[in-house]
Amino acid sequence: MDQQLEQLRAEALAALAAAADEAAIEAVRIAFLGRTGKISVLSEGMRTVSKEDKPRIGKLLNEVRNAVSGGVEARKAALEAERDQAALAGIDLTLPGIPVPQGAVHPINQMLERAVAIFRKMGFALADGPDIEDEWHCFDALNTPEDHPARNEADTFYLPDGRLLRTQTSTVQARTMELVAPPVRIIAPGCVYRRDEADATHLAQFTQIEGLYVDEGVTLGDLKGTIEYFFRELLGSDAQVRMRPHFFPFTEPSFEVDIKASALGKGDKWLELAGCGMVDPAVFAQINKKRGDQAYDAEKYTGFAFGFGLDRLAMILSGVSDIRLFTENDVRFLAQYK
Repeated sequence: MDQQLEQLRAEALAALAAAADEAAIEAVRIAFLGRTGKISVLSEGMRTVSKEDKPRIGKLLNEVRNAVSGGVEARKAALEAERDQAALAGIDLTLPGIPVPQGAVHPINQMLERAVAIFRKMGFALADGPDIEDEWHCFDALNTPEDHPARNEADTFYLPDGRLLRTQTSTVQARTMELVAPPVRIIAPGCVYRRDEADATHLAQFTQIEGLYVDEGVTLGDLKGTIEYFFRELLGSDAQVRMRPHFFPFTEPSFEVDIKASALGKGDKWLELAGCGMVDPAVFAQINKKRGDQAYDAEKYTGFAFGFGLDRLAMILSGVSDIRLFTENDVRFLAQYK
């Protein structure tokens, strides 16, 4: 049996050396190591080997089996190396390689990251909520009456089941107040959806960031200081902030925020960039009703809220005249913002 095993080893290794491809290697493996292969069949004869010779023959059998298995793997590796060598034939490895283009953060996301970083410095936490909302969170909780134009199907994307795509990220403020008692200090960035005709300054989907701060003793001065600090950090220390009286259903008093700064490139022109105001006590009443307690007692707590579009800021600061360029995914355009 010793001679048979040695003969099978030599025969298998010779067949492997002659194998020209992986199919031939596999055929050799099956012929010698398969369930009915020559080595497997010969190993069945171990039952007839004497007790004295069995350790020696068993050791040799394992050596032969391992030698053939190793030969199979070695031959496969050799063939792969030969193919690699052939593929490299005629290639000058000293020539410079082909550069791989690198991506960049989208300009709107760059603006979002800058805004979030500034608000975090002021202690605002990041909050998130669903894009598909119900009318209570989108309108009722925010003191928006049923006859308000924003609730009309001409302005809002409604789903067949009565839900809708959120028209503002104020919905995140309402959801946060439902879950968390004061104090609350959050920002809520995200996409919002309105039935706007697409043109150079409007899209049906755009990015907004809103903020909410509720605590004891929060004043209009705190709101003004927050807005001024943010825009001076974003646009430079020369940024001037002007707040004009306005109306929003969920704040009272309410203000439009105008900004003048050299970074905007508009000379001495004021630009309307944000809306804000003190949280209307009616909003607190709706939240308390939903929570089933008086956590947001308007006699004890006050707060402010603000919001603005990041797309418009990104357009102004990057010199883009058409907002649609941000959504067309033209890499030639986006490559400018690395």
